[in-house]
Amino acid sequence: MRPIANTRSAAGMPTGLLAVWWVIISEIVIFGGLLASYIMHRLAHDAWTVQAAHTNTWIGAFNTLVLLTSSLSAVLAHKAAEEGNGPKAAKLLGATMCGGALFITVKAFEWTHEIHAGFTITSNTFWSFYYTAAGLHALHVIAGVVIMGIVANAARKNQELHRVELIGIYWHFVDVVWIFLFPLLYIAK
Repeated sequence: MRPIANTRSAAGMPTGLLAVWWVIISEIVIFGGLLASYIMHRLAHDAWTVQAAHTNTWIGAFNTLVLLTSSLSAVLAHKAAEEGNGPKAAKLLGATMCGGALFITVKAFEWTHEIHAGFTITSNTFWSFYYTAAGLHALHVIAGVVIMGIVANAARKNQELHRVELIGIYWHFVDVVWIFLFPLLYIAK
């Protein structure tokens, strides 16, 4: 028996879907504020160009490709869930989780290299923004992978297939945030 919160509808949509959209709206406020302050500060300080030159554009581009590919598998997982094929949806969510894990692994190697080169969160304002924005994004990737694992486990048993769509929406949001972070942190030098 499913809890009543899963079966009700609010504002014309299921409560789970409404909850995901509330989370995303609150995250837009958080990331929007962070990115707006980053842009305003960057426009006022030309010295950031020198510091931004030390980011590795190729690593950022690779991680962009990884996240976009993982979003494709999330879309395919949603399609499989809509067709009632939970085991297939679970496998595709597993592929999405692998993409998230690869993203974090690459980010860990990148940060290790940058920190060894002396670029730390306390080096200057650029690196402070860089690690804060990329770190907050990385935490969201980790959270998405963990939640996706829970959803995939249920989907494997053909249970709670509606949650595949919910975690997919969250994952696409994480990707969109990276689409903003990548040019701001890696390309605009």
